[in-house]
Amino acid sequence: MAGKRSIFEEVGAGTKPAEAPKGGMIDQGRGGARGAIRIWLAVLFALVVAMIAVGGLTRLTDSGLSITEWRPVTGALPPVSEADWQAEFAKYRQSPEYQLQNHQMDLAAFKSIYWWEWGHRQLGRVVGLVWAAGFAFFLATKRIPTGWTGRLLGLGALGGLQGAIGWWMVSSGLAGRMVDVASYRLALHLGLAFAILGLIAWYMLSLSRSEPQLLQARRSREGKLFSMATGMMHFAFLQILLGALVAGIDAGRAFPTWPLMGESFFPADAFYLPGGGPAVLAFFENPGLVQFVHRMAGYLLLAFAVVTWLRGRRSAHPATRAAFGWMAAMVFGQAVLGIVTVLHAAPLALGLIHQLGAVILWVLILRARHRAQYPVVQSIRSRT
Repeated sequence: MAGKRSIFEEVGAGTKPAEAPKGGMIDQGRGGARGAIRIWLAVLFALVVAMIAVGGLTRLTDSGLSITEWRPVTGALPPVSEADWQAEFAKYRQSPEYQLQNHQMDLAAFKSIYWWEWGHRQLGRVVGLVWAAGFAFFLATKRIPTGWTGRLLGLGALGGLQGAIGWWMVSSGLAGRMVDVASYRLALHLGLAFAILGLIAWYMLSLSRSEPQLLQARRSREGKLFSMATGMMHFAFLQILLGALVAGIDAGRAFPTWPLMGESFFPADAFYLPGGGPAVLAFFENPGLVQFVHRMAGYLLLAFAVVTWLRGRRSAHPATRAAFGWMAAMVFGQAVLGIVTVLHAAPLALGLIHQLGAVILWVLILRARHRAQYPVVQSIRSRT
């Protein structure tokens, strides 16, 4: 029989301490090295931005057709001897671009465009190596969070596809009478680059919080605002593709006037095609019509951004309101920059800045969309 307990005895003294409550199913998965993976993704993000910038410079300097072969491995080594350079130059002299447009080019001028294209391809190899090394390390050490292996593997698959599309794009300018790559292939190549960049940005935002935190945040999800941000994302992506069509045929240098195109709202001879063909091709090949469509889409995107921003201002979460404010401000800034670029006939520097502006806008839209899906909830105390 148990002895009597003193009235002064501590409640629970001598008894087995209670176990701490266990987390739910979401807490039992492998957390992984979220911070380390974010750093790795940040490096990939910076490299992809550099790829987009160098790719834009390659297009604006007409350097994209200087290397006429696709050698993913052996092409990593540039020409080192005079004989090597002469051999590369001889291959380029067989291309339509040289024969129809650059027949006066000498070896020194060829070297300048060769280095741009070689640098672009080399960056692609670096991106692939950084992805492969990082993925292999995190996979081997079992540090990938639960549910993330497929997503990270998918980035590598898209990177490989991007390399193949890049060569498919270049090959379009190496036959017939083409002196540039096909603009629609350029649009697909740039579009996939932005898709990869967007996935990396989204993953970095998601990895900045734990899975339980994301699950908790999603309970405060703002569905209507998320849908509008998704619409902004799709609209901005379409505008990026239209911008690639503009760059592909140098349409930004046509009609350096604003707000009119020349002396009229709609460009003259908008459906004229020098080589003939169905009128629908004018949307891809007529500089005036291509620029007009890009302008109109820009105006509509700006109007939609204002509507989305006004809806975002009604959010209960300060971080969400700020994200949509930055997004709207960048849409306006990008529109102004586009007008300035057109008025100066799209010089190299402004064209590149405008393209990098699209990168910044793309990331800000995705950030705002993520905030609507996973709001950062502030306590009343944190606001005081």
